[in-house]
Amino acid sequence: MTTNLKRGGIMSRWDAASLAIFMLIGAAFAMFTVIRSGARIAEVLGGQDVRVFAQFSGTMAEAPIGPDGAPVAVELDTAYLIAPELPVASLGALVIEQIVIVAAVVTVVACLLALTWHVLHGRMFSRANTRLVGTAGIVAFFGVALAPFFANMGANGAFAWISDRTFENVILAADLSQLFIVAFIAALAATTFTVGDRLQRDTEGLV
Repeated sequence: MTTNLKRGGIMSRWDAASLAIFMLIGAAFAMFTVIRSGARIAEVLGGQDVRVFAQFSGTMAEAPIGPDGAPVAVELDTAYLIAPELPVASLGALVIEQIVIVAAVVTVVACLLALTWHVLHGRMFSRANTRLVGTAGIVAFFGVALAPFFANMGANGAFAWISDRTFENVILAADLSQLFIVAFIAALAATTFTVGDRLQRDTEGLV
Protein backbone atom coordinates (compact mmCIF):
# COMPACT_ATOMS: atom_id res chain seq x y z
CA MET A 1 0.00 0.00 0.00
CA THR A 2 1.16 3.52 -0.69
CA THR A 3 0.29 7.02 0.36
CA ASN A 4 -1.39 8.73 -2.58
CA LEU A 5 -0.88 12.47 -2.39
CA LYS A 6 -2.83 14.99 -4.35
CA ARG A 7 -0.12 17.25 -5.60
CA GLY A 8 -2.54 20.08 -6.17
CA GLY A 9 -3.50 20.15 -2.48
CA ILE A 10 -0.32 19.04 -0.70
CA MET A 11 2.58 19.62 -3.10
CA SER A 12 2.82 23.07 -4.65
CA ARG A 13 4.29 23.76 -8.05
CA TRP A 14 7.36 25.16 -6.34
CA ASP A 15 7.77 21.92 -4.38
CA ALA A 16 7.50 19.89 -7.57
CA ALA A 17 9.96 22.18 -9.36
CA SER A 18 12.41 21.93 -6.44
CA LEU A 19 12.28 18.14 -6.56
CA ALA A 20 12.78 18.19 -10.33
CA ILE A 21 15.83 20.43 -9.92
CA PHE A 22 17.11 18.06 -7.24
CA MET A 23 16.81 15.17 -9.69
CA LEU A 24 18.75 17.07 -12.36
CA ILE A 25 21.51 17.98 -9.90
CA GLY A 26 21.72 14.38 -8.70
CA ALA A 27 22.00 13.03 -12.24
CA ALA A 28 24.66 15.64 -13.10
CA PHE A 29 26.64 14.78 -9.97
CA ALA A 30 26.57 11.07 -10.83
CA MET A 31 27.80 11.79 -14.37
CA PHE A 32 30.55 14.07 -13.03
CA THR A 33 31.69 11.35 -10.62
CA VAL A 34 31.86 8.77 -13.39
CA ILE A 35 33.88 11.09 -15.64
CA ARG A 36 36.25 12.15 -12.84
CA SER A 37 36.81 8.56 -11.70
CA GLY A 38 37.42 7.47 -15.28
CA ALA A 39 40.09 10.16 -15.63
CA ARG A 40 41.65 9.08 -12.33
CA ILE A 41 41.75 5.42 -13.41
CA ALA A 42 43.43 6.45 -16.67
CA GLU A 43 46.00 8.43 -14.67
CA VAL A 44 46.67 5.51 -12.34
CA LEU A 45 46.99 2.98 -15.14
CA GLY A 46 49.42 5.31 -16.90
CA GLY A 47 51.89 3.97 -14.36
CA GLN A 48 54.24 6.96 -14.09
CA ASP A 49 54.28 9.97 -11.75
CA VAL A 50 51.00 8.97 -10.12
CA ARG A 51 49.67 11.57 -7.67
CA VAL A 52 48.64 9.76 -4.46
CA PHE A 53 46.92 11.27 -1.43
CA ALA A 54 48.58 10.22 1.83
CA GLN A 55 48.00 10.78 5.54
CA PHE A 56 50.74 11.22 8.12
CA SER A 57 51.00 10.98 11.89
CA GLY A 58 53.63 13.02 13.73
CA THR A 59 55.89 13.37 10.68
CA MET A 60 58.08 16.47 10.64
CA ALA A 61 59.13 18.22 7.45
CA GLU A 62 60.29 21.61 6.23
CA ALA A 63 58.24 24.09 4.20
CA PRO A 64 59.46 27.34 2.57
CA ILE A 65 57.11 29.60 4.52
CA GLY A 66 59.62 31.65 6.52
CA PRO A 67 61.05 35.09 5.61
CA ASP A 68 62.09 35.17 1.94
CA GLY A 69 61.07 31.53 1.61
CA ALA A 70 63.24 30.24 4.43
CA PRO A 71 62.45 26.65 5.46
CA VAL A 72 60.35 26.25 8.59
CA ALA A 73 59.66 23.01 10.45
CA VAL A 74 56.07 21.81 10.07
CA GLU A 75 54.16 18.70 11.05
CA LEU A 76 52.59 16.88 8.13
CA ASP A 77 48.96 15.85 8.38
CA THR A 78 48.15 15.10 4.73
CA ALA A 79 50.08 15.48 1.49
CA TYR A 80 50.14 14.34 -2.12
CA LEU A 81 52.97 12.00 -3.12
CA ILE A 82 54.25 11.84 -6.68
CA ALA A 83 55.29 8.24 -7.17
CA PRO A 84 57.46 7.54 -10.25
CA GLU A 85 56.06 4.00 -10.23
CA LEU A 86 53.71 1.95 -8.09
CA PRO A 87 53.48 -1.77 -7.28
CA VAL A 88 50.74 -3.66 -9.09
CA ALA A 89 48.85 -4.16 -5.83
CA SER A 90 48.79 -0.41 -5.22
CA LEU A 91 47.62 0.30 -8.76
CA GLY A 92 44.84 -2.23 -8.28
CA ALA A 93 43.85 -0.68 -4.94
CA LEU A 94 43.63 2.81 -6.45
CA VAL A 95 41.52 1.53 -9.32
CA ILE A 96 39.21 -0.33 -6.93
CA GLU A 97 38.90 2.88 -4.89
CA GLN A 98 37.47 4.69 -7.90
CA ILE A 99 35.18 1.77 -8.75
CA VAL A 100 33.83 1.82 -5.19
CA ILE A 101 33.24 5.58 -5.39
CA VAL A 102 31.40 5.30 -8.72
CA ALA A 103 29.32 2.32 -7.59
CA ALA A 104 28.36 4.03 -4.32
CA VAL A 105 27.52 7.41 -5.84
CA VAL A 106 25.57 5.99 -8.78
CA THR A 107 23.62 3.59 -6.55
CA VAL A 108 22.76 6.25 -3.96
CA VAL A 109 21.78 8.79 -6.61
CA ALA A 110 19.68 6.21 -8.47
CA CYS A 111 17.82 5.29 -5.26
CA LEU A 112 17.19 8.95 -4.40
CA LEU A 113 16.05 9.72 -7.94
CA ALA A 114 13.59 6.82 -7.82
CA LEU A 115 12.37 8.00 -4.41
CA THR A 116 11.93 11.55 -5.69
CA TRP A 117 10.06 10.27 -8.74
CA HIS A 118 7.66 8.36 -6.49
CA VAL A 119 7.08 11.45 -4.36
CA LEU A 120 6.43 13.57 -7.45
CA HIS A 121 3.77 11.06 -8.45
CA GLY A 122 2.07 11.15 -5.08
CA ARG A 123 3.62 8.08 -3.43
CA MET A 124 5.38 9.07 -0.22
CA PHE A 125 5.32 6.14 2.21
CA SER A 126 5.54 2.64 0.79
CA ARG A 127 7.59 -0.51 1.15
CA ALA A 128 9.36 0.31 -2.12
CA ASN A 129 10.39 3.73 -0.84
CA THR A 130 11.54 2.23 2.44
CA ARG A 131 13.73 -0.23 0.53
CA LEU A 132 15.15 2.59 -1.59
CA VAL A 133 16.07 4.63 1.50
CA GLY A 134 17.58 1.59 3.23
CA THR A 135 19.61 0.62 0.17
CA ALA A 136 20.93 4.17 -0.26
CA GLY A 137 21.97 4.32 3.39
CA ILE A 138 23.75 0.96 3.40
CA VAL A 139 25.58 1.63 0.14
CA ALA A 140 26.63 5.11 1.30
CA PHE A 141 27.99 3.67 4.55
CA PHE A 142 30.09 1.02 2.84
CA GLY A 143 31.23 3.49 0.21
CA VAL A 144 32.49 5.90 2.88
CA ALA A 145 34.22 3.00 4.66
CA LEU A 146 35.77 1.16 1.71
CA ALA A 147 36.95 3.99 -0.55
CA PRO A 148 39.45 5.39 2.02
CA PHE A 149 40.58 1.84 2.81
CA PHE A 150 41.67 1.18 -0.78
CA ALA A 151 43.08 4.72 -1.09
CA ASN A 152 45.25 4.04 1.97
CA MET A 153 46.41 0.78 0.43
CA GLY A 154 47.55 2.73 -2.63
CA ALA A 155 49.31 5.32 -0.45
CA ASN A 156 51.04 2.56 1.50
CA GLY A 157 52.42 1.19 -1.74
CA ALA A 158 53.63 4.66 -2.74
CA PHE A 159 55.43 5.05 0.60
CA ALA A 160 57.01 1.62 0.24
CA TRP A 161 58.19 2.31 -3.32
CA ILE A 162 59.58 5.81 -2.62
CA SER A 163 61.31 4.90 0.67
CA ASP A 164 62.42 1.42 -0.35
CA ARG A 165 60.20 0.08 2.44
CA THR A 166 61.92 2.10 5.17
CA PHE A 167 59.04 4.48 5.96
CA GLU A 168 55.86 3.10 7.56
CA ASN A 169 53.96 6.11 8.85
CA VAL A 170 50.88 5.97 6.67
CA ILE A 171 47.56 5.85 8.53
CA LEU A 172 45.22 3.03 7.55
CA ALA A 173 41.93 4.24 8.97
CA ALA A 174 38.55 5.54 7.82
CA ASP A 175 37.05 8.78 9.09
CA LEU A 176 34.91 7.60 12.01
CA SER A 177 33.01 10.89 12.19
CA GLN A 178 31.88 10.52 8.57
CA LEU A 179 30.89 6.91 9.17
CA PHE A 180 28.86 7.92 12.23
CA ILE A 181 27.09 10.75 10.40
CA VAL A 182 26.23 8.56 7.42
CA ALA A 183 25.03 5.74 9.67
CA PHE A 184 22.92 8.13 11.75
CA ILE A 185 21.27 9.77 8.73
CA ALA A 186 20.64 6.40 7.09
CA ALA A 187 19.12 4.94 10.25
CA LEU A 188 16.95 8.03 10.82
CA ALA A 189 15.66 8.07 7.23
CA ALA A 190 14.99 4.31 7.20
CA THR A 191 13.15 4.53 10.53
CA THR A 192 11.06 7.48 9.34
CA PHE A 193 9.94 5.71 6.19
CA THR A 194 9.35 2.42 8.01
CA VAL A 195 7.15 4.09 10.63
CA GLY A 196 5.38 6.15 8.00
CA ASP A 197 4.62 3.07 5.92
CA ARG A 198 3.35 1.20 8.99
CA LEU A 199 1.11 4.06 10.11
CA GLN A 200 -0.25 4.39 6.59
CA ARG A 201 -1.16 0.72 6.43
CA ASP A 202 -2.73 0.85 9.91
CA THR A 203 -4.75 3.92 8.93
CA GLU A 204 -5.98 2.31 5.75
CA GLY A 205 -6.97 -0.76 7.74
CA LEU A 206 -9.26 1.39 9.91
CA VAL A 207 -11.08 2.91 6.94
